[in-house]
Amino acid sequence: MILKDIIADSGFTELRGDEAVDIKSFTNDSRKVEKGSMFMAVKGHDSDGHAYIASAIKAGARAVAYEDDEALAAQLAKFSPSDDLEAKSGSIKALKAVTFVKVADSRHAEAIMADNYYDHPSRKLTLVGITGTNGKTTTVTLLYHLFMNLGHKCGLISTIANYIGTEEVPTLNTTPDPITINSLMARMAAEGCDYCFMEVSSIGMQQERVTGLKFKVGIFSNLTHDHLDYHKTFEEYLRCKKLFFDTLPEDAYAITNLDDKNGLVMVQNTKAHVVTYALNHAADHMCRIIEESFEGMELRIDSWDFWTKLIGRHNAYNLLAIYSAAVVLGADPQKTLLSMSLLNSAKGRLETIHGSRNLTIVIDYAHTPDALENVLKTLRDISSDHDLVCVFGCGGDRDKTKRPEMAAVAEKYADRIIVTSDNPRTENPDAIIDDIRKGFSRNGLSRTLFITNRREAIRASIMLSKESSIILLAGKGHETYQVIGTEKHHFDEREVVAEIFKEMSN
Repeated sequence: MILKDIIADSGFTELRGDEAVDIKSFTNDSRKVEKGSMFMAVKGHDSDGHAYIASAIKAGARAVAYEDDEALAAQLAKFSPSDDLEAKSGSIKALKAVTFVKVADSRHAEAIMADNYYDHPSRKLTLVGITGTNGKTTTVTLLYHLFMNLGHKCGLISTIANYIGTEEVPTLNTTPDPITINSLMARMAAEGCDYCFMEVSSIGMQQERVTGLKFKVGIFSNLTHDHLDYHKTFEEYLRCKKLFFDTLPEDAYAITNLDDKNGLVMVQNTKAHVVTYALNHAADHMCRIIEESFEGMELRIDSWDFWTKLIGRHNAYNLLAIYSAAVVLGADPQKTLLSMSLLNSAKGRLETIHGSRNLTIVIDYAHTPDALENVLKTLRDISSDHDLVCVFGCGGDRDKTKRPEMAAVAEKYADRIIVTSDNPRTENPDAIIDDIRKGFSRNGLSRTLFITNRREAIRASIMLSKESSIILLAGKGHETYQVIGTEKHHFDEREVVAEIFKEMSN
């Protein structure tokens, strides 16, 4: 593609070189640069792409987009006159064979350029995004399977996995960078997908990862305590979530949860058609839980009754959200509910394992106070005559203020608690546990063990539990690793539980 077409409407302020150069690939990773590439130097939260401009040029980049003049000058200083440097305006020099494009905002420019480079792929799909603190992964995964079951080829971009039809593509972030997103969607469109369902995180919005995408439907699930390590204040967290709905076009639908106190706040400035759903308030689409057990729930959505294998009030909200989305997208309500009755939850969301002494192990990703409360309340409601054990920790290098709140939630619902490590990252895991400890009352502490090693914590929860106990392993969910320091170590709770049960049977 010609450079001029890639940089159109990107907010570039200066171009030095040939705007007609033919670009073979577009990347923000200098390690992926090849001869004829365009390199996008992005000022990131943890690293700055400007530091890799020289590497990108040496690898064959024909064009470089950048934001910072001083950083560019420092990179070009690494070249000698023999490298074909020529003087340019001010003190900056440039390489004759490379075109330099200065932009006002590298994040914004990257998103627009990625959309241009991949020929606006989101416009060739029906794009549905969901944002909120909890339920994003479950909802987009259910939507993906629902519409696949209804006969459509679909794409999925989620925390757990990305899919193009039935092909799984590795995933690294809840909301990937703009180049990855547009590349995935271009493949989806080329391979005949009708729909793409994706999670939209607050960080993804703030970093403009979805800028330039054309959404047909936006869904709001809920807003509770999370990511304050990044956003610093709840108000900023809310603003970034709301920005998703503020930017929806007039022909889109904004589907919002009326039972959340911020449900109407999210859509107060949207240009999209507003559709509401709720369990407790009068809304466009309503749901009531008729019956619930470990096997599933009977729900009444609008005037229809159906059975689902999912459990928990929070899943009633998730199912109501996907039903609302399906209806605005033109799906038949009865066929939708029939297909919904066949759906299974996403991996690591209320995933159960049954083992020795009639123990039930529940693996769930709950890592916020609200999510943990949803899961524990669900388990308590449907197993009130069984002991409920909660094993949880909190991630390192993340929002510290929620740590004591997690303790208070666990104490409220669980009979016994084991506090352990999650992903400590570069923090001392014992220091994280000390932060959690502060949230317990004296009574809560009397029911709590503190075991730093997560494998040993799981072993203790199983060995020390009464017969027929329910044991919740919260926080890891779908993850099959622990991040200790800066390294990922294989750690799959399913494997750990299986090993312990095997030992018990020998």
